[in-house]
Formats: sequence, C-alpha cells, structure tokens
Amino acid sequence: MGVPLPRPAVLAARYDSPVDEWPYLDEGMLRRARSRKVCMTCHWFRHHAGVNCIPVLACQLHQGLITHGEHLTSRCQGWTDDMTRLQGWAPEVA
Repeated sequence: MGVPLPRPAVLAARYDSPVDEWPYLDEGMLRRARSRKVCMTCHWFRHHAGVNCIPVLACQLHQGLITHGEHLTSRCQGWTDDMTRLQGWAPEVA
C-alpha cells in the first residue's frame, strides 16, 4: 500500500474533524428542487446518530451538515445518482 500524500494543514484539519463539527450548508449552496434529485437521493448524502441519538445529516462532497428537512426539498450542483442505481447492487467484475 502506498504512502498517503501530505495535505495542506487547513484541509487536513477539516477532513480529520468529526462530522458533528462540520459547518451547515447555507442557502447559497443548496437550492430548492421539486424532483427526486434531492440531497437524500444523492450519492454523497450520509446520516448517523449524533448526540442523544438525534440524526445528523451530512454531505460528504461539501463536508457540511444539512438542516433537517432540507435533505427532502433541496440539492446542490454536485448532485449525483447513487452508484447502486447506476451499476446495480453487485456489478460483475471482469
């Protein structure tokens, strides 16, 4: 396995910080959507149990948190279809 490449200190601190400490995505990043192309159906959407088991919604692409409810009605420019929908659950390997 190769040696990881060094990252600038600012990026390293951001990627190494826990998801709970990421900033919330603002209205400039997310825009309203009236289709199935919303944060919840995006490849980059993640959720996990936070403090007191309250769900924390996050976007791995932008390293930011998503306000509850926004994941159902908004998306960003980086929305991509889930890889399982594109390739199938267990694609054949040649």
